[in-house]
This record gives sequence, C-alpha cells and structure tokens, in this order.
Amino acid sequence: MDRQLVKDLKDKDSVQSVFLVRGKNINLGKNGRPFMSLQLGDHTGTLDARVWDNVDDVSREFEAGDLVKTRGLIQLYQNRKQLIVHKLEKLIDPLLNPEDFLIQSSFNPEDLFAEVLTFVRSMKNEHLRQLCIDVIEDTEIKPLFLQAPAAKSIHHAWKGGLIEHVTSIMKILDFMSKNYSFLNRDFLIFGALFHDIGKIWELSYGHSFSYTDRGRLIGHMEIACELIDRKSTKILGFQQDLRDLCKHIVLSHHGKQEYGSPKTPHFIEAYLVAMVDDLDSKMSTIHQFVTNERQNSTDRWSRLNEMFERYFLLDDLKEKY
Repeated sequence: MDRQLVKDLKDKDSVQSVFLVRGKNINLGKNGRPFMSLQLGDHTGTLDARVWDNVDDVSREFEAGDLVKTRGLIQLYQNRKQLIVHKLEKLIDPLLNPEDFLIQSSFNPEDLFAEVLTFVRSMKNEHLRQLCIDVIEDTEIKPLFLQAPAAKSIHHAWKGGLIEHVTSIMKILDFMSKNYSFLNRDFLIFGALFHDIGKIWELSYGHSFSYTDRGRLIGHMEIACELIDRKSTKILGFQQDLRDLCKHIVLSHHGKQEYGSPKTPHFIEAYLVAMVDDLDSKMSTIHQFVTNERQNSTDRWSRLNEMFERYFLLDDLKEKY
C-alpha cells in the first residue's frame, strides 16, 4: 500500500493508508449512540478521525500505539480536516517500523550533543564541570540522552526531544548570564542539563511514549537527585553544600509546588532555570499546536487551546512580513 502522509491530505480525499494511533476515546453522540474519536498520525503530523459504526467491535481490534490500516474519506468539520473512517484494522507488518510514524526532531541529536558538551566544558567550577561530564559521557546514559523525549505529550514529545530542549535552554541561559553579570553561569548550565535528565528513566519511548514504573513511583526529579548523589560522591572534594544546591535546582525547576515542584526556587539561578524551562516548554507546545492547526484547518484562527485558554492566530508572520 502506498502511504498517504497526513500533511498532504485535503478535503474530499479518499484515504487508504497506514497510520499510528496516537489517541483513542469512545464518546456518546447527541443521539445517544457511541462513536470513537481517534488521533491518527505519522511523522508529518496528527489527524482527527471518527468511527461511527460498529464502535464496540472496532474498538476491540486495536489500542493506542498500534499501526492501523485505514480506509475512509477526508471532510471538513468546522473548517478542520477530519477523517471519517469506513474501515480500520490493526496492521502487523515486519517491514513497517512504528517508530518511523513518530514525529521526528528537526535537529541531529549528535550535533546537539556536541553543543551541550561545549557548554559543559566551558564551566569554571571543576566539581560541577566534572559532574556534568561524568553524566553525559556515561556509556549507559549518553545513548538514552540522545533519543529520549522531553515529555510524554506536552512539549518536545518526540525522539531526541530532551536533548533539543536542554540545548535550547542552555543557549538562553548562556545569554542570560552575559546580560546579568551577577549570575553564576555554572549553576545555570548545570540546571539546563540536569533539570529533566531523569526523564530518560521516567519515560519509555519505543513506538509510543508512556511512563515507566520508576517514573510513576519516583518521578524524574528524584531520579535526577539520585544521579547527583551517585556521580558526585565519586568526585574528590565535592562538598555537601554544593550537592544540596544542585539538588535544589532540580527539585524547584517546576517553579511552584502546585506545578509539581517539591520546593520553590530559593536562589536566583534556580529561579531563572525554572523560568527558562517554562518558557522553552511553552514555546514548543504553542509551536506544535499552531503547526498542527495550520495543517488541519482552513481558518485564520485556531480552535480554543484549553491549556492556554485562548485562540491563536494562524498566520505565519515570519513568512508574511
């Protein structure tokens, strides 16, 4: 079967292709009958889909994370593309790799790693520098760091998303350290690297993303603190007060306790790491949302984004002006 890509689908297109199931829900329609709401995707984007007939029987055939062979028709609903599914079945094909259907980073992880390593090697504090080097050059950690997503679904949720997020934050914090000369740049570089490093064990990232048992039971902040203990105790002269400052940056990087931080930031470098992490996460989230809306909608304005509680203008101002 020739694959049809999500980004190329247009209104009234007849569809017969393979997609990855990113989301699956059964709801009740206004007539009281069940219907299935799906998010089908490939490496070019995500498409809303609906199954109206034989919902219970069809639902038993597959789960989120499966590849499905799909036949249907594209139609516009409230000026958004939607696939009306006529037939759908789980596909097991050894020649198809589900990972090829995941959204890909637009950056080469090895290039990003080289940038991260350059920042780390420029750190002045020998103990912090050694801690960071010992982590990213660890033969177990490095390959995971290169392929892990930064989140399950919200921001940088693709293979290589974590190192993309880390590199972006490092660049911003490096600039901030030049603009605010009273900051300790080493703690900023450390925070950029370590704030989400626990994600490489918190998340599983095969052909779909989910939480590991450790991720659900412990979480990425505690995992990172364990890593700080494990690596720093092997570095001669690494003091406990420095170890506590490092852990505080990790434990406070969500900014507020209601956002999941055990602690709120209590020194300025920790505060800035939390702010820039929030900024970069939101930039990624909004960019992905707007990109997907542009691909699937004919309107100039997006649908309501419930996370940000607003509609977004879909004009590409970089291209338009």
